[in-house]
Amino acid sequence: MKVGMRVLRGVVGAALVFFAVPVATTAVGVVMASPAAAQSASSIAVEGNRRVEAETIRSYFKPGPGGRLDQGSIDDGLKALIETGLFQDVRINQAGGRLVVSVVENPVIGRLAFEGNKKIKDEQLSAEIQSKPRGTLSRPMVQGDALRIAEIYRRSGRYDVRVDPQIIEQPNNRVDLVFVITEGPKTGVKSIEFVGNKAYSSYRLKDVIKTRESNLLSFLGNGDVYDPDRVEADRDLIRRFYLKHGFADVQVVAALTEYDPERKGFLVTFKIEEGQQYRVGSVTFESAIPTLDGNSMRSFSRVNVGSLYNAEALEKSVEEMQIELSRRGYAFATVRPRGDRNFDEHTVSIVFSIEEGPRVYIERINVVGNTRTRDYVIRREFDISEGDAYNRALVDRAERRLKNLDFFKTVKITTEPGSSSDRVILVVNLEEKSTGDFSVSGGYSTSDGALGEVSVSERNFLGRGIFAKASVQYGQYARGYSLSFVEPYLLDYRVALGLDLYQREQLANRYISYSTKTLGFSPRLGFALREDLSLQVRYSLYRQEITLPSYLNNCNNIPGAGFFPTPQYIAANNLQATYGVLGCYGDGEASLPVRIGLAGGAYWTSSLGYTLTYNTLDNIKNPTDGLLVDLRQDFAGVGGDVKFIKTAFDAKYYTSLVSDLVGLVHLQAGNLSTYGGNQLRMLDHFQMGSNLVRGFAPNGIGPRDIGQYALYGYGGDALGGTNYWGASVELQMPFWFLPKEVGLKGAVYADAGSLFDYKGPTSWSVTGEVNTPGCIPASQTTIGTCSGLNYDDTNLVRTSVGVGLIWASPFGPLRFDYAIPITKGKYDRVQEFKFGGGTSF
Repeated sequence: MKVGMRVLRGVVGAALVFFAVPVATTAVGVVMASPAAAQSASSIAVEGNRRVEAETIRSYFKPGPGGRLDQGSIDDGLKALIETGLFQDVRINQAGGRLVVSVVENPVIGRLAFEGNKKIKDEQLSAEIQSKPRGTLSRPMVQGDALRIAEIYRRSGRYDVRVDPQIIEQPNNRVDLVFVITEGPKTGVKSIEFVGNKAYSSYRLKDVIKTRESNLLSFLGNGDVYDPDRVEADRDLIRRFYLKHGFADVQVVAALTEYDPERKGFLVTFKIEEGQQYRVGSVTFESAIPTLDGNSMRSFSRVNVGSLYNAEALEKSVEEMQIELSRRGYAFATVRPRGDRNFDEHTVSIVFSIEEGPRVYIERINVVGNTRTRDYVIRREFDISEGDAYNRALVDRAERRLKNLDFFKTVKITTEPGSSSDRVILVVNLEEKSTGDFSVSGGYSTSDGALGEVSVSERNFLGRGIFAKASVQYGQYARGYSLSFVEPYLLDYRVALGLDLYQREQLANRYISYSTKTLGFSPRLGFALREDLSLQVRYSLYRQEITLPSYLNNCNNIPGAGFFPTPQYIAANNLQATYGVLGCYGDGEASLPVRIGLAGGAYWTSSLGYTLTYNTLDNIKNPTDGLLVDLRQDFAGVGGDVKFIKTAFDAKYYTSLVSDLVGLVHLQAGNLSTYGGNQLRMLDHFQMGSNLVRGFAPNGIGPRDIGQYALYGYGGDALGGTNYWGASVELQMPFWFLPKEVGLKGAVYADAGSLFDYKGPTSWSVTGEVNTPGCIPASQTTIGTCSGLNYDDTNLVRTSVGVGLIWASPFGPLRFDYAIPITKGKYDRVQEFKFGGGTSF
């Protein structure tokens, strides 16, 4: 802060030269004590006043005992007149035996203007300063306003700002006040250093804080702009990071900032005293409430013996225990954790002490600062209300929930004394921020090609806490639109209602011979079972159809294959005897299941499903520790044309290793089955490739059509499978020789997995004369007499090893992978290089 003030003195102080004149000149003439004391306030003569009434000026002189003015009354009146800010000069003299007060009034501000401000609007500046049009000009006030304007620019990262107040004289003792502003460039953070850190490198700690170093791409964000509040918040983030990883004695002693005139930026240094890393030696429970057994709270503890001391887990344990105590009727019970350190063995003995707390009730909850967000949107995040017992754990939970809404820049809940000693008032102080987003996104991947998206979203629609989004996608091989709506509190319950309407079209490309068009609608309900466990139930209804590009519908696409007409052409011209029943399928241009799907028209799928998610990741965007598990099931057959049960399991485990290395273990599995004698369609099957084992093309592994012409490169569609499994291990590492702000890190990995057991259609009968023993398949010279599907389906384990480049770029997350298959099937398709990513700008 000393650095910041020194900058302001250099900038604003130099700008306010015209304030070198005295703010108010006060001259007291010779006042004879005896005559003055003999006068009353009503006998004071007033001179020089034009706008202020003489009686108003006299009212500042309060008579002493006996109704007479004494020297003390005169001095107090003089001081009070000066403090009004209405006068440039006040003089008190004695003339003709009377007390004369001579004043020079401050001019009136006629026009107030700002010049040179481009980054901050006039309205924002006007709201922050005290000088107002039609108000009195006060030079100290103007000086304070100039400092305040400079402070506003400082908060936005512009420390080279100059504010020059100019006064333009006008007739009738009026002036125009103009603040001439030279904004200057943004003042960035040129370097971030850590002193005293041994357990974690500076490279790792830069991931923890919000402040960033300036680089060539800093113009796309504002994380490098120096903000003293953000630096102070970073101190707490560092401290909480260490406390979460066992360093119970950690102290972030200081966050030193220094402005470097040569580099025109700030140098930030965090000084850390780590202390020792502790593990939990024991966990015990004590209860001072006679009717409560402390050990009954053991199941609500997230602290385990032998694990690293974790202050965050300790806080959550206390929170869950106090909530459970409230449910059991102990509304005023408090849980106080105590940690007894063993410095020799580096262990902490945790004691949860349960006591009967003071009987304090919540008198009122006041919400301050919400100009757009409705009050009920804020109040519903509380599990307590007016009249309930005061519970600090529930108040902390409400504050955390409000911050997680991402509607506000700052959230702070404080307490004030109520109307009596057993009453408190909760004050929720908020500062709102913009919650709308208009984005134009672009990306490219080796599977979908180029893809663009335009979307409009609002996280706090109409101030009601509702999420709404509309987006349109248009790409080389993928197109569509989607509409989404989420009401997080359905009927005032903590249940989220979501509605999705979407239309997607996947065009034929080098990996599939057909196009699909899907139009769907899906309502869903979400339940937070715990902070780390959530459940979503949904209903899905969608219409799906297959189409073929024209070059695969001409039935004569293979040189030398001859003429293979469609079944419709055969029937219309009564050519069954000549050409048989195979039609266009005999051409080999599209697989039999594709032709069946094309002939069957659109299919409707109606299903019920759920997803159970367990999430303990430390960071959603860039995790380094924690577990993310998804279990998903869908039951199709609630109406519609198909019946199946589809189950998918996905688990990712991240763990921090030495020297900023992060390990990842990824497991996947899935099963698809049918019931009621219903046959599965090809489109209902799982399709796998690089999403299971890297190094393979999209839809590159698993059962595949290997008919006569598929062998020559025509057709050969992936059929999909009803079972799959996959396992992957990955090691992610930073590039220590590059600046942290570049956002680059590398990865090495090994994948294994398999997709198998196709259960879709394998024959297609038009006249019934197919799949007979000894049938002759079609060739280049003969049409053949059978239409059975010839496909490869083996439970072969595919494996690969590879390297990756991960870039958390300002254009969005990008990833480049190069993988080499070690084992593969005879008809699998390989794609060693893969690239994908996107952005919002």
